[in-house]
Amino acid sequence: MNHFEIIETRVAQVRATLAAQELDAFIVPHDDEHLGEYIPAYAERLDWITGFNGSAGLAIIMAQRAALFIDGRYTVQARMQAPAELFEFLHLNEDPHVQWLAEQLPAGSRVGFDARLHSLAWYQNAKAVLTERGIELVRVNENPIDLHWRDRPAPTKTSVILYSEELAGQSSQAKRELLASDLRKRGLDAVLLTQAEPINWLLNLRGRDVERLPVVLGFAVLYANTSMDFFVDTDKIDCVAFSRHVGQDVSVYPIDKLSDVLQRIGEDQQKVLADPNTANAWTQLIMEEAGAILVAGQDPTMLPKACKNETELAGMQRAHLRDGVAVTRFLAWLDRLIASGEFDGVDEGTLADRLEAFRREQDHYVEPSFDTISALGPNAAMCHYRHTNGVPRAFGQDSIYLVDSGAQYLDGTTDITRTVKVGEVTDEHKAMFTRVLQGHIALDQARFPRGTAGIQLDVLARMPLWQAGYNYDHGTGHGVGHFLSVHEGPQRIAPKGSLVALQPGMVLSNEPGYYREDAFGIRCENLVVVTEQEPRGELPMLGFERLTYVPFDTRLIDRSLLSQDEFRWINDYHVEVFRRLSPLLEGEDLAWLEQATSLI
Repeated sequence: MNHFEIIETRVAQVRATLAAQELDAFIVPHDDEHLGEYIPAYAERLDWITGFNGSAGLAIIMAQRAALFIDGRYTVQARMQAPAELFEFLHLNEDPHVQWLAEQLPAGSRVGFDARLHSLAWYQNAKAVLTERGIELVRVNENPIDLHWRDRPAPTKTSVILYSEELAGQSSQAKRELLASDLRKRGLDAVLLTQAEPINWLLNLRGRDVERLPVVLGFAVLYANTSMDFFVDTDKIDCVAFSRHVGQDVSVYPIDKLSDVLQRIGEDQQKVLADPNTANAWTQLIMEEAGAILVAGQDPTMLPKACKNETELAGMQRAHLRDGVAVTRFLAWLDRLIASGEFDGVDEGTLADRLEAFRREQDHYVEPSFDTISALGPNAAMCHYRHTNGVPRAFGQDSIYLVDSGAQYLDGTTDITRTVKVGEVTDEHKAMFTRVLQGHIALDQARFPRGTAGIQLDVLARMPLWQAGYNYDHGTGHGVGHFLSVHEGPQRIAPKGSLVALQPGMVLSNEPGYYREDAFGIRCENLVVVTEQEPRGELPMLGFERLTYVPFDTRLIDRSLLSQDEFRWINDYHVEVFRRLSPLLEGEDLAWLEQATSLI
């Protein structure tokens, strides 16, 4: 069968199951039970039913119609992958799917959903919207896609990584005692933890269950007396070594015991903290229906996990130094490739593979921290472009190349974007690159009082573009984990979103950009850490310390637009890049670095 016939058959199979269960629609999100950004292969249900493999989306299957909801990043990709004969294409944000569904179905209809794949907040909102229209929201016991997915990948069986205190900087027991103490102060009995990163951080574990995210998947309940129940595939754990590693009072259960324990918690009428926005509805409804008192609140691991300790920051600095060597060697190789003129067969994929090859040579390298955005010319105008979704663009026909990439090292996570000259550039290319770099510099130099949130700083990175009548349609900075997710909350620098104040130890990206559809894209990204600044004036101030040291391409700078302070920043930054990296490079790579960091 061809692609269309495969998807058509799958949709027909699911529709037959819905009819048998007297359901008029079924909702398929791009999520697993943990509701994280990255999901394992066995949870790619949206891909299975639609053919669309983007990282965000949702489908609705009805008896005679089907719809695929995607955001602006995936408009082109979705139409390439999901058959238009089977699916209507709608915008994930502009066409709220629950409201849309309520308008399509008559009163008395029944809508199925898998409570493991939706948050409690989603469930409460969806139920309210549909009930108002006389439509019933029905929990299914078994996902209809799972019933028909015959070649579904099996979960991994890779052993957990017992992440040492030498790398984590704090024992699991100390972390648990800190959180349990807070539960007692708030009069709570327990907290439900369902996302992988918080649990792995709390237990000082890592794993290989999900590509790009070094975690072991599981669930946990931490009690106010400091004991903890951990639900995981027990085949991955050596219980003796695990107990020595985490300390006392952590009980390990197989995943299929989670329902029993949650039921017991409910029957004991415990007061349980749970985040309705990040924990799935299934876990919370089991407890609530059994008698538990749910207290809505943010996952209490988020802030302490985001504020890296001295050991974690030292690891991040080491990881970024090694990563700087790898990226610099790649950029030097790229310039030599251009000078040779011998790039037949070279494309975006070739470039991405070469960059990873340089990273693989570095100590403690594990894997990429996300799929590399290797984008030539007009492809760089798509912020989350993936060359693997189509035919990679051939090298040698464009002016500008954008590469956004990162790595997972045992001692830290990296994320860096460089935009470089690979052909003849215009004055406009230079002007736009310079404005983006000016925004990057302005944010890098920011000083701000305690209590300042990223939303208040975002304008600094946009101002040089705004002054010229331009903008970019994404946030300026996201949090980054320590050998965990490259996208971490609650810290963020964006015009909308998090109001959480930036605190010392938080790691963020600084990545303004500019994108012209079908033409080119520009982004300049370093990672920075929030630090306390030397006292000046009346207020204690915070600022940013750089983690990333790799040259920017000065050939793309329009010097006439720079102020003296900006000239000084660029030169000082490149002096520091050379100081840090030159002892670790040699030969042609060292010669390239010397030229790339020369004063302007």
